[in-house]
Amino acid sequence: MKMNLRHGIWVLAVGVGIAISAGTVHAVAAPLLQDREQQQQQQQHEQDYSKNKTYQQGMREGKSDHTHNLDHSKKRHYKKDEDNKAYEAGYQKGRSN
Repeated sequence: MKMNLRHGIWVLAVGVGIAISAGTVHAVAAPLLQDREQQQQQQQHEQDYSKNKTYQQGMREGKSDHTHNLDHSKKRHYKKDEDNKAYEAGYQKGRSN
């Protein structure tokens, strides 16, 4: 009887440990999946700018600054927020290439 009780406690402890591990894995994986989805949405959003004039200007200036090892000194300000976003997205893309 003593052996069965120890065996039962051991099985219970292992079961609880597995349950806790599964919960932890799920809790850690959820934010990682959200980050991945946000990155995909950002990439899709940037692709929308490809034909935008301000995006193309940002790309040219970003490439130029990267080539000449300059900082982001020509920061443009546009009236439309969408143009600002397009320019910045283009600049960052051009600078990183």
